[in-house]
Amino acid sequence: MYNLCMEDNQNQPIPFKLFLPGMLVLIIIGAIGIALILTLTLPTIGPRWLFFFFVVILVTGLFLPFTWFLNLRFPSTPAAPPQVLIRQAAWFGIFAALILWLRMGRVLTLPMGIIMAAALVLVEFLIRLWERSRWKPNPQSN
Repeated sequence: MYNLCMEDNQNQPIPFKLFLPGMLVLIIIGAIGIALILTLTLPTIGPRWLFFFFVVILVTGLFLPFTWFLNLRFPSTPAAPPQVLIRQAAWFGIFAALILWLRMGRVLTLPMGIIMAAALVLVEFLIRLWERSRWKPNPQSN
């Protein structure tokens, strides 16, 4: 009975208030960084890379509640730890930066965007599959 209770505790959803400070910090740093880059610099190589960096930070912070809700709505066994939620939000940030980068070069097309999104979803799916397949012994069974 004790092991069943432990399994139930492992599948409890993570409260969102744990992510709120990090989310706010990411959004504030990303928004201030983008505002400073757009208003105070010329579009040379250094500020351009900083722009993409701040886009990743901002979009990661903005999508953190979305990934938390998706993992709450579609739970997995075992429940996703906080690192997974942050990584999934970071995929959205990376995707946004890739889209902006391709758009600036005027080479972005709808099929290319869909293929990139599908590739990122596939990478995350394979990472989650690998994480679930690792055997973790129960220390209470001894």
